[in-house]
Amino acid sequence: MARTTTSGGRKNKPATLALVAQRAGVSPQTVSNALNSPDLLAPQTLERVQRAIAELDYRPHQAARSLRTRSSRLIGYGVQATPDGVSGPVMEHFLRAFSDSANEAGYRVLLFAAPADAADEPDCYAELLREQSVDAFVLSNTYRGDPRPGWLRKRDIPFVAFGRPWSARSVGDWVDVDGAHGTAAAVDHLVALGHRRIAFLGWPRGSGVGDDRAQGWRDAMRRHGLSIRDLRVTARDDVDAARDAVARLFPTGTTAVVAASDTLALGCYRALRDSGRLPGRDVAVVGFDDSSAAALLSPSLSSLRQPLEEVGRACTRLLLTRIGDPEGTPEHVLLAPELIVRESSALPVGR
Repeated sequence: MARTTTSGGRKNKPATLALVAQRAGVSPQTVSNALNSPDLLAPQTLERVQRAIAELDYRPHQAARSLRTRSSRLIGYGVQATPDGVSGPVMEHFLRAFSDSANEAGYRVLLFAAPADAADEPDCYAELLREQSVDAFVLSNTYRGDPRPGWLRKRDIPFVAFGRPWSARSVGDWVDVDGAHGTAAAVDHLVALGHRRIAFLGWPRGSGVGDDRAQGWRDAMRRHGLSIRDLRVTARDDVDAARDAVARLFPTGTTAVVAASDTLALGCYRALRDSGRLPGRDVAVVGFDDSSAAALLSPSLSSLRQPLEEVGRACTRLLLTRIGDPEGTPEHVLLAPELIVRESSALPVGR
C-alpha cells in the first residue's frame, strides 16, 4: 500500500476515505458510493472522486468492505494429496492460472487441506462458510457420483468446477478440457505418419477423465477403419505399473502408443527400453498433460497440452457470473488441448 510523505520525508499513515473526500470536495458517503455503487453518482462527480483516489493511492480496507457488503471476497479451494508422478503439477498450474485471474477481479483464493475422501469435503465447506465467510468455491478432480456439486447447489453457494461431473444430469457451472478431442488428434497425427497398430495405455475403467480419453482414441481408430482389438491396456497412474501393463503389446507389432497421461507415457518409455526398443524410433509414444518433464525426456515426449490459462480465466468468469446471478442458467465450457509434437512421434513408420 502506498503512503504519502511529509516534506521532510517522514511517512504518514495510509490515505483514508475522509482524506479522499476532502481532496475531491465531496462527502465520505459520496466516496463510498463511488467505490461500491458508482451508478448512483453523476459522471463528473464520479470522475472527480476517482481522480482523488488515484492521486492519493487510496486502498479500501478489505475487512471494512466485507462488513458493509457481507462479502469476504474469498474463494475456497481444497488442496488434495496427489500420487507421485510427472502429471501432478498440472493441478498446480491450473491453480496458479485461476488465482491470477481471480486476483485481477479482486478476489483471493483461500487454500485448505481437503480430506482424502472427497465425500467428506463438504464438512470443510461448512466450517469455512461459518468461520471465514467464504463467498464461493472452486472444485477439481471431479468424478462420477461426486457429492460436492450437489451439496453446494442445494445450499445456493456459488461454485465452479474444473472438470465435468460425469453424470447424466450436470449440476452447476464447469470448465473442462476435451480429452476425447485430444486423444483423437493424437491418433490422427500417428495415422498420418503411417501407423496402423496404435495402442491406448489408460487408467482402469470407471474414471470419467480416463474413459473420456479412451473414447477419443477408440472413435478415431474406428473413423480411420483401424482395429482396436487387444490394443487397450490399463494401469494406475504409476510409472512401474504402466511399464508392466504395456510391455505385452510390443511383441504383437504395435508401432505407436497413446497414453492417458505423461506418467503412463514414461512407463511406456521404460518398457520399450527393457525390450531393447527406442521410443520414437521403434515405437511412437504420445502422452497427455505436457508436463514439465515431457520436453526434458530423451527422446522428448510428444504430449497434449491443456490450455490451463484459458481454463483459469473461464473458471473465474463463470464464478463471478454465478456470484452476481445465483439463479442464472449453469454454463459449461469445454476446451480443446493442443498436440505438441516432439521426438517421440516425429518419424514416419519405418524411418
